Amino acid sequence: MDFKDYYAVLGVSESASPEEIKKSYRKLARKYHPDVSKEDDAGEKFKELGEAYEVLKDPEKRAEYDQLRKYGPQADGSFQPPPGWQSESGFGGGGYTDADSRQFSDFFEQMFGGGQAGRHSAGGYRRSVRMRGEDVLSRLPLFLEEVFNGCEKQVSFTVHEADDKGRIIARKKTLKVKIPAGMREGQHLRLKGQGSPGIGGGEPGDLLIEVELAPHPLFSVEGRDIVLTVPVTPWEAALGATIMVPTVGSRVNVKVPKGTSSGRKLRLKGKGLPGKHPGDQIVVLQIAIPEQHSAEAEKLYEQLAEAEKNFDPRSKLHL
Repeated sequence: MDFKDYYAVLGVSESASPEEIKKSYRKLARKYHPDVSKEDDAGEKFKELGEAYEVLKDPEKRAEYDQLRKYGPQADGSFQPPPGWQSESGFGGGGYTDADSRQFSDFFEQMFGGGQAGRHSAGGYRRSVRMRGEDVLSRLPLFLEEVFNGCEKQVSFTVHEADDKGRIIARKKTLKVKIPAGMREGQHLRLKGQGSPGIGGGEPGDLLIEVELAPHPLFSVEGRDIVLTVPVTPWEAALGATIMVPTVGSRVNVKVPKGTSSGRKLRLKGKGLPGKHPGDQIVVLQIAIPEQHSAEAEKLYEQLAEAEKNFDPRSKLHL
C-alpha cells in the first residue's frame, strides 16, 4: 500500500488553515476537472484531490492523518499503519454531489474505512460533480467625494469559464454598480452571482468590489472620521477666533478657543463618512507664522517676549 501525502497533493503546508486548504482545493479541482482539463491524467488527479480534501477538511480525519503521517513511508514508498490502528472518525462523505460515484485509494480505504459510502466504479462521475464558480475581486479607486455621497460606477473585470470545447478562457465583463454612501477603504461590496460561472451546473461565484480611496489634497480618512489640518495665526491661537473650515461638500464656522496650542484637535460631530453611525471631522489646528515680519511686527514680538519672559514651553524637557 502506497502512502499518500495529502498536503503535497493539495500543495499546502501541514500548518495550513482550513481556508487555505479549501482555496487550494478549489483552484486545483477547477484546473483538473475532467469537463475542462485536456491533460491525460486529469481524471486521476481530480480524484486524488478529492480524496485529499475529504481527509484534510475534516478536523477528526486530519488529526488522525497527522498521526499516521509521523510514521511516514518506508524506503520503497510503501506504508504500514501502526499496530492495532483503527480510524475513529469513519467516513461520512460530504462535499460532493455524488459520493457514490467516486473511487478511493487503498491507503484511504484502509486508513479511514472509505468503502462504506460506496464502492462503485467511477463511470459517469465526470458529469456528476458540481463546482461553484470562483469569486472575483475587483479593486475600485474612488474619490473621497464619491465615497461620501455615493455614486454609480462602471466596473470591468475578468471571469474564467469553459468554452464549447471545454477549455478555460478569460472573458471580460462590465457592470454598472451603485456604490452606497459611506463605504470605507478596503471595504467590500458583494454582488451575488456576478463572478465566474460554475462547472457542471454549479452556481456562479460572486463579484467582490474592494474600495480604494484616492489621495485627497485636503482631507485624510481614519476609519469613519475625516481629518483636516487647518493653519491658524499666532494671534488667532492666542486670542481665540472664529474661522471658516471646509468639510466634504460644504463650509462651516469653527471657534478656535483662546490659548490654543499647535496640534489641538477640534471635533465636528457627524461631519465624517455617513452611515448608521456617522463619523466625525477632526480639525487639527496648526499655528502658522509669516516667513517675514514688518519692523513694527518685530517690535511687537519683542514686547510680547518681554511680557511673557517667564513662560518656557521646554521646561518639561529639562533643557
